[in-house]
Amino acid sequence: MLMNRRQFLTLPLASVARAAPDHPNVVIFLADDLGWGDVGFHGSETRTPNIDKLAREGVELERFYSYPVCSPTRSGLMTGRSAMRLGVIYSVIRPHSDYGVPVEEHFMPQSFQTAGYETAYAGKWHLGHGYTKYFPNNRGFDHAYGHFNGAIDYFKHERDGGLDWNRDGKSLREEGYSTDLIASEGIRVIKNRDKSKPLFLYMPFNAPHAPLQAPEKYIDKYASIKDEKRRSYCAMVDAEDYNIGRVLEALEQEGMTQNTLVLFFSDNGGPVNQGARNTPLRGAKGSTWEGGTRVPAILKWPGHLKPGTKSSQVTQMIDVFPTLAAAAGVTPRNKLPLDGKSLWSNIQNGKTTARENLYFAVENETTMWLGVHHGDWKLVREVPASGGQPKNYLFRIVEDPTEKNDVAAQNPELVKELVAAIQKWQTLYPANGVRHTSAAKPGWKAPSQYAEAARR
Repeated sequence: MLMNRRQFLTLPLASVARAAPDHPNVVIFLADDLGWGDVGFHGSETRTPNIDKLAREGVELERFYSYPVCSPTRSGLMTGRSAMRLGVIYSVIRPHSDYGVPVEEHFMPQSFQTAGYETAYAGKWHLGHGYTKYFPNNRGFDHAYGHFNGAIDYFKHERDGGLDWNRDGKSLREEGYSTDLIASEGIRVIKNRDKSKPLFLYMPFNAPHAPLQAPEKYIDKYASIKDEKRRSYCAMVDAEDYNIGRVLEALEQEGMTQNTLVLFFSDNGGPVNQGARNTPLRGAKGSTWEGGTRVPAILKWPGHLKPGTKSSQVTQMIDVFPTLAAAAGVTPRNKLPLDGKSLWSNIQNGKTTARENLYFAVENETTMWLGVHHGDWKLVREVPASGGQPKNYLFRIVEDPTEKNDVAAQNPELVKELVAAIQKWQTLYPANGVRHTSAAKPGWKAPSQYAEAARR
């Protein structure tokens, strides 16, 4: 039965979404090490007008959680599965590592490809580079551009002296600041896309991750900030915001804005020792405190999401794959079960649903940090690497988002239950997974070109 225009316009938003004949374009902007307090819409001194505009035009996801460091978040994002299962939860994939997210795992762009999308990635990969089977082009991306490792030089595009910049698995020497180049590639993809297909574009910027480097024109804007690290960090965020604006403008010029779903978030909390701010949250990158895991996040789709609203739905990055698939009308093609769940209906309708336990972990030289969200409760567990006595902290996280009031002593049975749940989760970790202690082989040095050094 056909609907006339008046009937169509009176449909609720959810019905309009179902009635739309075409899949929407999908663009994911992922910031690297962006703190909770480092965006304008959270009161930052950093100028982020384009990200702030996204927040005004979309839905702010107020309780969006990433893992505490880079590779784990990216692996959970791409697969919709717990990084504990993937062997990438406690640490990141290092330049000397041959490890990658197992090829048995299905990546989100593979499902979008099957649904008829053109798929492209531009930015930081960090999901495996020792073998070509881990390259983006072999994980569902038609086009791939950027770097494999974290912490590259923004101007030389090197890590540990080796060139880490490529297009479609072939090394590339280019002049320019990496944040600018990543945005330019995204714009190139948008303008040269196959217009008969919807576009899935994943743009994981390496900014504002260390090393703290930015063009002088951005640093000069923050001359009043005396702390050198903070000044450079703000400049890097400013440059990233400007380039996100460039990409959004390209979508507008191509007439794609109205039918494009845009997601923006950070891969973990900000590193305060590198100039970031997570105010008022406790802790930082590399911990399971809120400051290490709760990140700025926005979802925008004109006509389908009410602009300028906020969602308090607890969301973890493993939910992105099923949520975007549901929004876009794409069937996930994974064979292994997803740990994430679609929250599209809740985000669209302003509802919240209680979640199953959500887990977090990371380790460094001195400490393994663990965490679990359990309804209104959150447990943070600090385990010394030396083998000392673990310390557990318990919070009513909805009432106490800044984690000031530890109530572990008053709730010993709940603490015991949650510690047992975390330990059961940890048994999922594969024996060959990446650990902080995974050292380079004696004599290892960076290859001259990372892409060409990968084994076939």
